[in-house]
Amino acid sequence: MSQKVSQSKGTFQKRLKWEDLDQDYLRQIVGLAKIEDLAGAGLAARPARLGDVTTALMPEGANGKAQLTARETLTICGLGLVPIILESYGADCSFEPIVADGDTLKKSEVIGVLSGSATVLLQAERVILNFLQHLSGIATETRSYTDTLKDSSTLLLDTRKTLPGYRVLQKYAFACGGGYNHRIGLFDRVMLKDNHLAVTGATADKRLSDTVTTAVNTCEDLAIEVEVDELDQILPILEAGADIILLDNFPIGDLRKAVKLIDGRAYSEASGGIRIGDLEELGKLGLDFISTGAPIHQSTWKDIGLDWT
Repeated sequence: MSQKVSQSKGTFQKRLKWEDLDQDYLRQIVGLAKIEDLAGAGLAARPARLGDVTTALMPEGANGKAQLTARETLTICGLGLVPIILESYGADCSFEPIVADGDTLKKSEVIGVLSGSATVLLQAERVILNFLQHLSGIATETRSYTDTLKDSSTLLLDTRKTLPGYRVLQKYAFACGGGYNHRIGLFDRVMLKDNHLAVTGATADKRLSDTVTTAVNTCEDLAIEVEVDELDQILPILEAGADIILLDNFPIGDLRKAVKLIDGRAYSEASGGIRIGDLEELGKLGLDFISTGAPIHQSTWKDIGLDWT
């Protein structure tokens, strides 16, 4: 295996933590959500009225308390956004979480308590729930995938198939569900995919090996990953010193052959249309990684209630 990266698979066992996320960036996302509600952001024509016309009818200066409750079994994610959302509407509200991101809750379990200005809580309610329900959906779906792989040494990775603007949040949710994060963008790993190889005409033999060698020698501080769709591409890539070989849309039989060919000289990663029903069999093949975007783009929102007390 290449000496340029650690011999341990732990080199790639990376999970985004809340403190890894740019709080100013999150405030911008929250700000967009707020002006969608209060000012019709995204519409070509400015609304005739601005603000929350319904909450304006409520008693002035009223305070209140509400609790967030899981209405179904779920893995919670996104709690750090709640204070950011409340702050964007006004500084006179607080949130006391009872659980932490990554915790799995049963139906009717309380997530946390909100208190303060009734106006702020009413205006912020939908934005809070939209974020929590979406991110908890990803975390919950990911948890079902990682639970399926729990008896395997193969690690589950995400992909860049994320909603534009929400990548770090969706990848963080994937991590909260027990998965690991693949590259964040185009900047943190050399990844020669089929189209890169097609552009350079490096799809086989020496041309392929030379292209990978150039990447290895040029980007010594980055992992080098190469996508293959045929078994005979593997040996030239191994000879060139790639760190990871991505086996794209390989049938089970070919994956077995590929793992044997690689024989620990690089990390192996299976990808391409993988769903939860595939994991039990894939987890027995000796692969280092399985990458899939399904827990993100196929997840469903979880039911969370914000109930006035």
